[in-house]
Amino acid sequence: MKIIVAGGTGVIGRSMLPKLVKEGHEVFAMTKDSKANEFLEGVGVIPVQADALDSNAVLATFQQVQPEVVIHQLTSLGSVNLEDNAKIRVVGTRNLVDASKAVGVKKIIAQSLAFTYEPGETPATEDVSLDFEAPNPRKINVDGVASLESAAAELPEYVILRYGLLYGPGTWYEKDGMIGQQVLKGQVKATDSVTSFLHVEDAAQAAVEALKWPSGPINVVDDEPASGKEWLPVFASVIGASEPETEDGSERGERGASNKKAKTEYGWKPFYPTWRTGFKQSVKTS
Repeated sequence: MKIIVAGGTGVIGRSMLPKLVKEGHEVFAMTKDSKANEFLEGVGVIPVQADALDSNAVLATFQQVQPEVVIHQLTSLGSVNLEDNAKIRVVGTRNLVDASKAVGVKKIIAQSLAFTYEPGETPATEDVSLDFEAPNPRKINVDGVASLESAAAELPEYVILRYGLLYGPGTWYEKDGMIGQQVLKGQVKATDSVTSFLHVEDAAQAAVEALKWPSGPINVVDDEPASGKEWLPVFASVIGASEPETEDGSERGERGASNKKAKTEYGWKPFYPTWRTGFKQSVKTS
């Protein structure tokens, strides 16, 4: 198929693009500038330049490429700014969907989040509502996700990949990543908040497999939702940090998510089934 990837040079995209090419697809990566062109061309991907927040530029690019499928992996994680990420999810997604409609794209695969569900005592399944009653700053994330998912659902086929918290190369969960540095400084406490993790390689593979998945949201997380009291000491040990302080209590909605549907109905199988071994196998420590 002819596929255009928005956000192809991010931590997921860089792993995903070679997989798409290997499967025989004609792949285009939409980027804001030409900095990554050498990498893209090196893995057999055709770079096209457009700012996702510029509707005219996105439309012109789609008219040029005439894609059959859009894979939306846009984020703004570098700024660590919820508003910037929300803008990408709201405005960027809107532009991608409008351009898709204009050129007859049938399917979109879009990156969403598995940690915006309403509060509950057990890991969330896909039929649980998003946390629309959340206060700020959580509400910014929830509203951005809701807007993204609603827009994507306007296309004839849409797969919403509700990803867990990403770890692995290039993420915040490395020794020199944002969270890794905070843990090294003793700034992160181990609480009862439950997290579902996801290795970037598994996120990339799920996006490729989603080309054959039915429409709707799907949790893409590892097998073991865990409280901070479980996972943080393991992560700290891997990066050489001191044992973290513990604190009772959890943040709103931090319940983890279930991957049962992805595994049993779609046949998805993570390379890294649990953070417990995944941290030790893949977290960069130097």
